[in-house]
Amino acid sequence: MAIDTANLSIFGVAGLPASGKAVFAEVSKSIGYTSVVMGDIIREECKNRGLEVNRENSNRVMIELRKERGKDVVALMTMERVEKLYDEGARKIIIDGLRSLTEVDLFKRRFRNFEVVAIHASPRQRLDRVKLRGRFDDATGLSSFRERDKVELSVGMGEVIATADYLIDSPDGLERAREIYLSFLMYYQNII
Repeated sequence: MAIDTANLSIFGVAGLPASGKAVFAEVSKSIGYTSVVMGDIIREECKNRGLEVNRENSNRVMIELRKERGKDVVALMTMERVEKLYDEGARKIIIDGLRSLTEVDLFKRRFRNFEVVAIHASPRQRLDRVKLRGRFDDATGLSSFRERDKVELSVGMGEVIATADYLIDSPDGLERAREIYLSFLMYYQNII
């Protein structure tokens, strides 16, 4: 089925680890958005390669995939999922985890109304969040945390954040973050 982009609310979300993307996705789901997480594609690829899913392997596979099959490979795989969701009836979709302008350009060519939302939080805020959330693939020490940021920035995430259509400063506190994200999403729905 061809996608009628006029009938689709779609945007991508970018942000460094623990910036608030997951909470943003959670809030968006509460008002009917479906989320496609680009990192899930990397984690699945780790499993397909017989690797343990952890931060080190995810970073390595992300870089290897881009070298093997092009900088837009994860975006192309994501696009397949978006098109499947559309075929199943989804009309409000968020692509979580943009990492490069190559990916952004691909989505903007495919979906004429595609926009980018960047979520920003300071390194201190993000490190505190990582320590609290205790996800298995999080870098918890300062040096490993900085190294993870370097890897994310090396594939172009900083450029995505710098050129985003919208920038949301992620506040401290979950409830305040949910309020700000919901306000943005309600505003966004009214302007598209």
